[in-house]
Amino acid sequence: MKYKPVSAWKVRDKEVIEKFAKDYLEFMKKAKTERLTISIFEDMLKEKGFIPLDEFTGDPKDMAVYHINSGKALFALRVIDDLRSGMNLVVAHIDSPRLDLKPRPLIEEEEIALFKTHYYGGIKKYHWLNIPLAIHGVVYTSEGKKVEIHLGEDPDDPVFAIPDLLPHLDRKDKSVKEKFQAEKLNPIVGTVPSDEEKEAVKMNVLRILNEKYGITEEDLISAELELVPAIFPREVGIDRSLIGAYGHDDRVCSFAGIKALLSAENPSKSFGVILFDKEEIGSEGNTSAKSRFYLRVLRKILKMQGISDVEYALDEVLEKTCVISGDVCAGVNPPYKEVHDINNAPRLGYGIVLVKYTGSGGKYGSNDAHAEFVGKIRRILKESGVIWQVGLLGRVDEGGGGTVAKFLADKGAQVVDMGPALLGMHSPFELVSKADLYETYLAYKNLLEKM
Repeated sequence: MKYKPVSAWKVRDKEVIEKFAKDYLEFMKKAKTERLTISIFEDMLKEKGFIPLDEFTGDPKDMAVYHINSGKALFALRVIDDLRSGMNLVVAHIDSPRLDLKPRPLIEEEEIALFKTHYYGGIKKYHWLNIPLAIHGVVYTSEGKKVEIHLGEDPDDPVFAIPDLLPHLDRKDKSVKEKFQAEKLNPIVGTVPSDEEKEAVKMNVLRILNEKYGITEEDLISAELELVPAIFPREVGIDRSLIGAYGHDDRVCSFAGIKALLSAENPSKSFGVILFDKEEIGSEGNTSAKSRFYLRVLRKILKMQGISDVEYALDEVLEKTCVISGDVCAGVNPPYKEVHDINNAPRLGYGIVLVKYTGSGGKYGSNDAHAEFVGKIRRILKESGVIWQVGLLGRVDEGGGGTVAKFLADKGAQVVDMGPALLGMHSPFELVSKADLYETYLAYKNLLEKM
């Protein structure tokens, strides 16, 4: 009669959890940006026989295909028979909060060269001071050449750092907003002067960039360069039960989704994974959940299957589609438990979290999953032996947040949010339970097969 969540550690084989966690740790060492994440997933898909949709020439009712959008979003789909029967999907995002370099980033102040940055997504600015930072991204030269930059991850690489003010000179009582200003999040790039009379340190940095990468200061205007923590993922706790890393939100769900896609068996209908960019800034742009690239993929497959009225058929597909919006949730953090409604708060180690709605202030900006769909999900999870719990993002009016769920729901699909609980979300070193990671994979696999 009474509902009581169960610790996954008391049910699941610890060796199985550890094996999956080991693969995830290796993935997180490399998946520091959207482009790097997509590149890893493409290799995984190819290894299992998936091919680019534009290269597919076989039976359109039996296909394993994928499409990459601008190197930062992906739709991988296993088509089974008539697509008009609908799909089972796991949808997640692969972007994480970070610091981006401005279009003209390089300056010199007091004979120190600095990079000017703009933060991306919701961060606590003081988290980014005095930690080692790596830089990843691409630069396009005036000749159209693509140059990749990855600096700060190898033990022999230099790193970057934003120095904070020492406590001896920081005794004034100020608000957090006054004390930690975005325009001061500027990492040191160099201190050695060249022979130039003006901006000698900046000129020396430009010389090094030109010699190493063949780029000029103007080339930085056509660049996407991201500063991320140069911190390796680590096991946390004397019992090694947690994984600490940058970017669990939301590469943990994307990894579990891809692994589920590649291991799903005997599915009830076509199934796949969509990975979006730009969720952390409101899902704006043509690689986001608001974009149309995944709809174009579906239109093309419908045409390949000989459907004449593609637009009507697309609506039919989406209305018969079930979607798990894979995103993380805030777990109960013992020193700050007052921000939660404890009865509706997820706990680390108690499995994947089912979140009926997110949003804020009266559920604004949320997808509120229908009772029928939540009931269906519960039945599948229980029949499959998946450990799960229910959760919400904090107390009413305490805050709130959103996911990509509402954008798929807008197209007619049935959608509910599900993912693991995190501690320290949006920080440079987030924490996830190994047990919750594995239960997330199991949940996605069974839901892709049975929804």
